[in-house]
Amino acid sequence: MRPGRAGHKSLVRAAVWAAAALLGGCATYHALPLARGPDLAPRLSLLRATVPPMRPGARPRRIDLSGPLSLDDVGLLAVLNDPALRSQRGEQGLAQAGLLQASLLPNPAASLNFEPLLSAGVSPSWTAILTENVRAILTYHTRVASAHFALGQVDADLLWREWRVAQQARVLALNLYWGGRSLTLARREIGLLDREVHAVRSATKAGMLGLAALAPLLAAQALAEQFLDTANLTELRGWQDLDALLGLAPGVRFAIAAPVLPPVPPSLQSLIEHLPDRRPDLVALRLGYRSADENVRTAIIGQFPALMLGGEWDQDNTNTRNAGPTAAFGVPIFDRNQGQIAVARATRRLLHEQYQSRLDQAVGMARGLAARIGQLSADVARARRAARAAESMSAAARKAYAEDNLDQRSLVDYETTALERRIEANALELSLGEARVALTVDLGLGLPRIRMALPAQPRTL
Repeated sequence: MRPGRAGHKSLVRAAVWAAAALLGGCATYHALPLARGPDLAPRLSLLRATVPPMRPGARPRRIDLSGPLSLDDVGLLAVLNDPALRSQRGEQGLAQAGLLQASLLPNPAASLNFEPLLSAGVSPSWTAILTENVRAILTYHTRVASAHFALGQVDADLLWREWRVAQQARVLALNLYWGGRSLTLARREIGLLDREVHAVRSATKAGMLGLAALAPLLAAQALAEQFLDTANLTELRGWQDLDALLGLAPGVRFAIAAPVLPPVPPSLQSLIEHLPDRRPDLVALRLGYRSADENVRTAIIGQFPALMLGGEWDQDNTNTRNAGPTAAFGVPIFDRNQGQIAVARATRRLLHEQYQSRLDQAVGMARGLAARIGQLSADVARARRAARAAESMSAAARKAYAEDNLDQRSLVDYETTALERRIEANALELSLGEARVALTVDLGLGLPRIRMALPAQPRTL
């Protein structure tokens, strides 16, 4: 067998084996059909209720759905079942795919030219060239580092979204709890006013009282009914919003336990100073800045000419073989990657300013909430005292009425005043609860601690 024919067969055999290896590593298609209907739970018991452990080795916790739910349990159920969070968790898959793509070097470029022998000569001629993009190797480290930081940013941002959803669910539960108590009081007040209006109307028809006695009662009745209508609508909207957060079908109701609010931390200044290391949204912005910083380095490296290095092997029709290195590079006359460098630097600057703005906002919000909690705590204490005093006066009025020492109209006034004082106290309790829940989240309390090794100053090129 002639040497040229043997070389040709070896080349074909190598090409076949290479093609088989490439096909063996290819991905295959799998269908992912869309749902034909909603995925809303018709009952509370069908919700996901197993909380994964926060620490390695710890056991998962199952939320008890048989009794009234605490505010924290409502928040955890929202994190586990909120349909919007389920879709946002897909961003993690995209970021992981981006990291995988950044971790892959470009394939070497191969070219093969074969010219069969048609006339005088000894053997067919062929040429084989194999090259690799050197610039992709030079930027490999910075591209992978940027993708790592981007994945951490997505994880931290998702954690912050989860806790914002938990905060929203807890605030809705607070509104429903205190709103339900106020609704009960408002119905009692309307019942009292209805009976009094009926009695005064009867006395007016009998000529015992004039029409002037009925006017203030009708005005009070109208105000109470307006409050009740507004409160009913607010409660309906609250349940609809909470059902949506929990992934429940509209109309599902459950009992909410008496709120146990988180205490106001005594070391507020220390907590504010460590906000950048604890709040997930600030951590996400820091990681996004680190990713953008790596992109700046990638763009700066990319200003050097594109370089392709490799080798070339050939054989002419006289069976003379040659081999040697080959190089191809771009001539940086017009495009020296100025545009990519400018975009990367502008993106880094934007994230730098966004981080500072978010940090300022977080500190200001935390201080503002602390001041609001102080004021609301004093208002709640005052409202509770006023409500207790009004209820004590109402009890004394009922006793005096039973002893015929007080008329019915005066009794109704005392009782409605006591109910309105308690409704006012409930409204302030709700405002205080909302502020304390918001402060807990804004300070990052109760969140898993996020540890990062960030340098004091980023590297510069």
